[in-house]
Amino acid sequence: MVEAATRPGVVPYITAWSEEQYARFDVVAHPAGGIAYRDEVPHDRDADGVLWARMTHARGQGRPDFGRVHFGRQRRAMRALLCQVCGGPASRTDEGVLWLLKDDRADWPGWPEGMAATHPPVCLACARTAARRCPHLRGGCVAVRAREFGTRAVYGSLYRPGVPAPVAAAEVIAASREPRARWVLATQMVRVLRQCSFVDLAAETGLPRAA
Repeated sequence: MVEAATRPGVVPYITAWSEEQYARFDVVAHPAGGIAYRDEVPHDRDADGVLWARMTHARGQGRPDFGRVHFGRQRRAMRALLCQVCGGPASRTDEGVLWLLKDDRADWPGWPEGMAATHPPVCLACARTAARRCPHLRGGCVAVRAREFGTRAVYGSLYRPGVPAPVAAAEVIAASREPRARWVLATQMVRVLRQCSFVDLAAETGLPRAA
């Protein structure tokens, strides 16, 4: 699986395909507060009780849409700490799990400590592929290992009460167990990175430095 991921033309595991579409749904008020689906089923919510947007599954069918993430595979990769490129286990050492992040050091003192990461980690074999192919990393990225990443949150649409149904108000990141998370229709799982250290990928992989 890793070998396939490093070949030219690879489609990252979390990338959505053209045949994978947003499924139709009606958002209604939940009797206990927050939002629900009119036809909700148990797998519409995660273990923290957060409601997730629906998306069909048709990986490999049609054309890859590199600017679009598949909600279900992103969530699975974040939950199980899988590589966003090949879907196998992410790289993990005594220094922590490996993440590729857009370089925001100039704008955030102490970055990336406490950063809310929306993209899953990577394995060493796929790290350079991710740096080249992931749209959000274009323009410069750095490799980071995080020892602590247990705080979970979700990214998605925050709804507010409305008549006859709740209304989407803004895109937010909310901690999975905070009260307002019950008003979020999630599209991505988030992990907060702490105890971070920068990584020299060339040194770790033993490969020549990229030109």
